[in-house]
Amino acid sequence: KYDSKFDSIDYKSILASERLLQNYFKCLMDEGPCTADGRELKKIIPDALKTDCSKCSEKQKAAGKEIIHFFIDQKPDMWKKLVEKYDPEGVYIEKYV
Repeated sequence: KYDSKFDSIDYKSILASERLLQNYFKCLMDEGPCTADGRELKKIIPDALKTDCSKCSEKQKAAGKEIIHFFIDQKPDMWKKLVEKYDPEGVYIEKYV
């Protein structure tokens, strides 16, 4: 299982703040510094995609889906870059969209 601390992260506040969103995005894309949570998230994303989030709690799965749909609907340019980095073959992303 992934750390339960991710259950309590207020991801909606991050998505609602352009500044925080940009900071996390730059971290995930190796374009800027990372917080401790950002570094951990960067490590988890590839495994979570490959395993269909099998180590995620139900809360983490729900948050992941909501975050993915936020990027698809509201930040398509960021979404495209994330997919290119974390799933260049398009193998895993289809499950989530």
